[in-house]
Amino acid sequence: MTAYLIRRALYALPLLLGVNVLTFVLFFVVNSPDDMARMHLGQKHVTQEAIDLWKHERGYDLPQLWNGEAEGVGKLTETIFYQKSVGLFLFRFGRSDSGRDIGADIAQRAWPSLAFAVPALIFGLLVHITLAVGLVFFRLTYLEFWGVAACVAMLSISSLFYIIGGQYLLGKLLLLVPISGYDGGWNAVKFLILPVVISVVAGTGSGVRWYRTLFLEEVERDYVRTARAKGLSETRVLFTHVLRNALIPILTGVVVILPSLFIGSLITESFFAIPGLGSYTIDAIAQQDFAIVRAMVFLGSALYILGLVLTDISYTLADPRVRLN
Repeated sequence: MTAYLIRRALYALPLLLGVNVLTFVLFFVVNSPDDMARMHLGQKHVTQEAIDLWKHERGYDLPQLWNGEAEGVGKLTETIFYQKSVGLFLFRFGRSDSGRDIGADIAQRAWPSLAFAVPALIFGLLVHITLAVGLVFFRLTYLEFWGVAACVAMLSISSLFYIIGGQYLLGKLLLLVPISGYDGGWNAVKFLILPVVISVVAGTGSGVRWYRTLFLEEVERDYVRTARAKGLSETRVLFTHVLRNALIPILTGVVVILPSLFIGSLITESFFAIPGLGSYTIDAIAQQDFAIVRAMVFLGSALYILGLVLTDISYTLADPRVRLN
């Protein structure tokens, strides 16, 4: 296990370096610091002195990769790449273009994102897997036909429809929950009910169809026929054998959404005014705060790689035959 983790960590370094270099090229080569200053200050009536002052205050007036005027290691360290990108590997996010501590903002906003994303993930898995098992149980019947048709219809509807419709129906007409907002402690529960419900409902179409496909592949295998031949009920076959053997592809699908547990949902957090990392990223894009956007891109990549490692480890728990070599 230790050797596997070390090897995966070594594999992750070039991937994160590639992401870091790509974001650096996009933000500092394709989009020069002068362009960044003009977008931040406004396109009209911006003097060169104001641009130079803006770059100097944020350290964007240094050479990009090589500082020929510096001495020794300063040729590498006194550059934009070293000061703005290398520190990300140590999760030193620095300060935003507006002067805020990005690391402190991330630590503060991570909890609202987790408070929304964790219940949405757990309830989503329970609801979607249960409905998918139900469709498989009633396969080749009208219930399965109309269930699949409903999933296709739900899949074809934009997530914005669920958000706006849920806010109008549950928040404005029925007055069951607040439309938007957030509060600390247990008071946050009443603000999270609506976004969690909408998140689960919006993902039902794709989730149920995905899990149904997995379960249908399993019910045709030889071990299922053997279990039925032994006299086991269809319910026990599905929940004891099929569901357990489908855990590995289920875990593979979960890894795709693991980064959202920390990063949060960009659209949902913005619509419901949840002060999480998703709305933090959207606000940074709107305010053209490029330092925050770079930090969030790198953080999302690191969390995705971590999710892949955790998924591989979880395989050994789901199936004892799996070994990490």
